[in-house]
Amino acid sequence: MPRRSLLTITLLVLALHALLLGGALPHWGSSQAAPVVRFTTRTIAAPVPAAAPAAAETVAQLAKPPVRAARKKPRPAEAAQPQPRTTAPTAPTAPIEPEEPTQAETLEAPIASEDITAPTAVASAPATDPPPAEAATAPGSAIAIAPPGAGDAPGSTQPAPVRLPAPTRLEFDVDGQAKGFHYSARAELVWQHDGQQYQARQEISVLFLGSRAQTSVGDLTPLGLQPRRFGDRSRSEKAAHFDFAKGVVTFSANTPAAAIAPGAQDRLSVFLQLGAMLAAAPERYPAGTQISVPTVSSRAADTWVFTVGASEDLNLPMGPMRAVPLQRLPRRDYDQKAQLWLAPELGYLPVRIRITQANGDFAELNLRAHGAP
Repeated sequence: MPRRSLLTITLLVLALHALLLGGALPHWGSSQAAPVVRFTTRTIAAPVPAAAPAAAETVAQLAKPPVRAARKKPRPAEAAQPQPRTTAPTAPTAPIEPEEPTQAETLEAPIASEDITAPTAVASAPATDPPPAEAATAPGSAIAIAPPGAGDAPGSTQPAPVRLPAPTRLEFDVDGQAKGFHYSARAELVWQHDGQQYQARQEISVLFLGSRAQTSVGDLTPLGLQPRRFGDRSRSEKAAHFDFAKGVVTFSANTPAAAIAPGAQDRLSVFLQLGAMLAAAPERYPAGTQISVPTVSSRAADTWVFTVGASEDLNLPMGPMRAVPLQRLPRRDYDQKAQLWLAPELGYLPVRIRITQANGDFAELNLRAHGAP
């Protein structure tokens, strides 16, 4: 028995050696070798990082052209910098140079029209030096009042008291003639103020001929009305801009600026200023008194001299009314004649206005109704 057991054990040991030497256990080594092979050959992605910088370089290259294009954009703007504003001021001169045709001439009659005057020109540089100081410190008013029989003697420029009428709306019937053509129309004058500022508008409308309007906007001072802007519109509007601090008025029509002083009026405010002066002290203006008022149109400045007449009884569309006439006589052949009648019953507001041109054309406005604005 012992020999058989020893032999058996010997055979088993030899069999095991044979199996080991013959590779009968491949699965044990394969599970360890597989990870080694895979980690060393497949997971190293060296080309991928190399591609990333190339992509970044291409992105950077693509980003550079927009930067260069952005730098080129300001160059066209600089080329367009010579703005067309330098030629803009000449544009308004086109419609202003030629006079309005017959329609406009017709409508110029009822509303104080443009006399062709030679204004006192004020150079742009001197206007900001001595004249402003003189205008600001000037005692009295530019309005001069001469008593009856004073002749050519200068009138008094002491400030005259004023009394403003209440805000109101005046409606007129218009009867006129232009170039031999007789016409009828309606007109309106609206006067408003709040004790510190005022606004006035007068408009006339003629069938088939259109309309014309004048506006005056400004401040109320101890001297009365002080215009800031005067507008005159028919087909297009022309305007005058007042600067009493600098003592100058400028015009949108590109005509020369003119010197002004406290008391200067425009062609609409002058009628209201005269009424306010008479309302405050009617005894100061007997028949024959002359009142000189610097009056500004939309193109120039001039001095209008009015002569006060004796009170008259008028037959108006709204009924009989007593009024004080004032008349501006032409000083030159081409000047217009202006007449107005101021009614004490209405705070010396105008109830009749008559404008006569040098060629005989005229328009007369007669009060038809009045009421709140």
